[in-house]
Amino acid sequence: MTRHGFHVIHSRLGVARLAAAALLGAGTLALAGNAQAAVADFYKGKRISIFVGNHPGGGYDAYTRLLGRNIGRHIPGNPRVLVRNMPGAAGILLANYLYNSAKKDGTEMGIFASSSAFAPLFGVKKAKFRIEKFTWIGNIDQTTGTCTAWHTSGFKTFDDLLKRPAIFGATGPTGVNSEHPRGFNALFGAQIKVIHGYPGSTGVLLAMKRKEVQGGCGFALSSLKARRRSEWKSGKLVVLVQTGFKKHPDLAGVPHLYDYVKTDEEKKVLDLIYGRHILGRPLAAPPNIPADRTKALRAAFMATMKDPEFLKGAKIQHLPVQPWNGEQVHKIINQFLNYPPAVIAKARAAMEIGKVVKVKLKRLEGTITKVSKKKIKVKDQAGKVYTFKVSGRRSKISIGGKKAKKKALKVGMSCAFRHFGDGDIAKNIKCK
Repeated sequence: MTRHGFHVIHSRLGVARLAAAALLGAGTLALAGNAQAAVADFYKGKRISIFVGNHPGGGYDAYTRLLGRNIGRHIPGNPRVLVRNMPGAAGILLANYLYNSAKKDGTEMGIFASSSAFAPLFGVKKAKFRIEKFTWIGNIDQTTGTCTAWHTSGFKTFDDLLKRPAIFGATGPTGVNSEHPRGFNALFGAQIKVIHGYPGSTGVLLAMKRKEVQGGCGFALSSLKARRRSEWKSGKLVVLVQTGFKKHPDLAGVPHLYDYVKTDEEKKVLDLIYGRHILGRPLAAPPNIPADRTKALRAAFMATMKDPEFLKGAKIQHLPVQPWNGEQVHKIINQFLNYPPAVIAKARAAMEIGKVVKVKLKRLEGTITKVSKKKIKVKDQAGKVYTFKVSGRRSKISIGGKKAKKKALKVGMSCAFRHFGDGDIAKNIKCK
């Protein structure tokens, strides 16, 4: 009888606990539902801007535009998404904007190079941000970096690069295509002269083809597969060495930079300079985004990484997808930041910029013979025809001494051009 009474009491307590747990669960679900509804109400009818810190036509641009076409339907409220380019200082311009000026409401984000993200760690004064304070949404691809040479340069291996002087092209001194060859000079005794000022990786590749430079770094394996596939597969763009956390099977036979170090400290120094490239296409938002929107954006990012339409687009463009969520991005960043001070000091010393050598623009006078949306054809006095890219942001145009837009350029105009080369950007256009 007594035992039975205890059993009844125990059963009633169990039922009460289950009921309480059910009420708590229902309350939690209600709170989650309310938070989801609040996020959806905020984003409904709004436009999100995703910036890319690089020029159009490269790997960063391709990934960002693919993300922009697909992420909107996974964000509560289904906002419109606009992708915009904000190149400058190898991505530092965009990082500064997101950190200091962008709206902190979850409507502005951006993808910029990991080299610029870690710029404060290397003492770059114009980097006005703290990398660990960004709201990291995710990372699309765990990139393997490469350094390359054009097939006519005579450089076939990384060992060749350590034996004689070379000339490499780069954008700016804070970009990976400048930092990596400078690291070879400081750590391995290479003699690479870096010419700065080319408009993005596309500009460096065009300079290789014109034989102005012999090679270039910062070509991610994903970019080789997507944007530089024909040059790479044909053997014209020769991969000399691969960088990153581990060797990639698609680069069989190409040495990894870690093959050239002997101690754990040396490896960590290379991690800070070359290994951070593993953050291949990181998506950042400004600091202090509301917690519910941060959670929603991170969930939308990871849902996009599994979206069949997104993956189909990535496959068509040969863009590898190996995503990390925002928490994983924060974790790897903190791992780098917490390396021993001696390791950080050695990496910073290797990245000393020194004297910056800039590309010299070429000059041409001629008559415009054809105008299209993004290009013009020009015939010089000898009858040779050149093709120049014209950009609304990167080309300075004047007509009759007055500033003009590119749509004002017409067939028959006589103009003076300062340009990088045939097929490349016309930096300055002065027409009569």
